[in-house]
Amino acid sequence: MLDAVNPPPDGIQPAPNPPRRARQVEPVLMDTNELAVMLNMSASWVYREAAKLGLKGYKLGKGRNAKVLYKKTEVLKWLEQQKIH
Repeated sequence: MLDAVNPPPDGIQPAPNPPRRARQVEPVLMDTNELAVMLNMSASWVYREAAKLGLKGYKLGKGRNAKVLYKKTEVLKWLEQQKIH
């Protein structure tokens, strides 16, 4: 270990520590508004039709104001299944 008590040998500089960057994590879940934008539909359409078409969400909380979230991977998989041949 190099420090003030144990200096590095002549001509050798310790490697500078690279700056730590916060790793950006891709969100796994998307809310109804994000899904609506992705599908180019309205949020009310997503609430009304998505489950009927097989796109299931995850309800977080209880009651009318509970947030509904969708897994991005499931949305992309569902979207691929909607492709017209």
